Amino acid sequence: MIRTPWRRRGEPLDHAELARLLPAPGDPELSSDRLSGLEERLMSEIRNLTPEASPGAGTPMPGAITEAPFAGAREETRDLRPARRSRRRPVLAGAGAALVLVAAGVTALAGGFGGPGGPGSAATPPAGAVPAPVVQVARGSTEGLAGAVAGISGAAAGAELPEPRPGQFLYVRSEVSWMVTWDGSDGKNESYVEKLHPREVWMSPDGGTGWLVEPYKEATGRDGVTLDDPGPVRPSLDAPSYDYLQTLPTDPDLLLKKIYDETGGEGSDPDQQAFTTIGDLLREQVVPPKLAAGLYRAAARIPGVVLVDDSVDAVGRAGIAIARADEADGARTEWIFDRETYAYLGERTVQTRDAEGVRKGTVRGRTAVTDRAVVDAVKQRPAASASGDRPALPAPSIGT
Repeated sequence: MIRTPWRRRGEPLDHAELARLLPAPGDPELSSDRLSGLEERLMSEIRNLTPEASPGAGTPMPGAITEAPFAGAREETRDLRPARRSRRRPVLAGAGAALVLVAAGVTALAGGFGGPGGPGSAATPPAGAVPAPVVQVARGSTEGLAGAVAGISGAAAGAELPEPRPGQFLYVRSEVSWMVTWDGSDGKNESYVEKLHPREVWMSPDGGTGWLVEPYKEATGRDGVTLDDPGPVRPSLDAPSYDYLQTLPTDPDLLLKKIYDETGGEGSDPDQQAFTTIGDLLREQVVPPKLAAGLYRAAARIPGVVLVDDSVDAVGRAGIAIARADEADGARTEWIFDRETYAYLGERTVQTRDAEGVRKGTVRGRTAVTDRAVVDAVKQRPAASASGDRPALPAPSIGT
């Protein structure tokens, strides 16, 4: 433990002397995705120390989930947010709060981090993890981007989505897999990912009540965990609710201005932060159609955004993608759409260059949204969801 040198009360600190004696500080800046993962993972772990019962959870509903066999302990590599902001984002007091908690040793509680912002590490490969897939990195280009975005935004604007009533919940089911890394005996990082597994999220329109079922994760338990906020939280770009999304402008220029203004100073690159924020607003949500269309058009105006002609979601559905590579670490996030109907399929993050021990072509994360609906209670599934025959909705939502 470093102790502060004794000094008389009221005696001013000799900052020059301290600067000479202490080592130069490192650069604490993290990428926005990585910081989001740290924040939300810490909040999830804190919640799990004092489990809460969700209102109405004790009364089975038609189609309600019964306990499934526990998938076994896994190294936590993904926070419990409605999954990449969803996953909903539990909110800390800002970026500094996450860094303070990490510095205070809360990382020991969390046991490793991962997800879209960056992999965690473990002394041995996590139980159940598999080698990360490696793919050919498809070329991205602005050629054809405008036409694709016009089709995607048009499909989103024309989507007929249910309007949640008071007391109802937004339901999103996804198949997800995110990266962990193994620090091998030779000192080299080897990339592993979670086995592809289901994730289900229920959120109230105001964002105050929710439930997460992800049996693969040890922290969620067999029946899931509450996502209820312990106190009133003011919805924002960092913690969007359905009700909050309804208050946003739908004009892409106004949307983009608001995003840049309110996320200024976050992350290392304002353009990447804007792209990430749009994905965060759309992830694991049933987004009002006109807003979804405006967000896609806004994303296309961010420098560095490209069209990728060939991408594949977590369950093997091929399509086109709106994408942007983070210049800091070379990880390219791809929002994948059906090339004929422009329905949203899922998301993939691919490493575009060797960096941080992750080699080019490694698939750092992949998702597939398989259902979105409005239901009457947490833990209640849509009627057709259990059999997997429910059709996918058009492109209002970005997956995990």
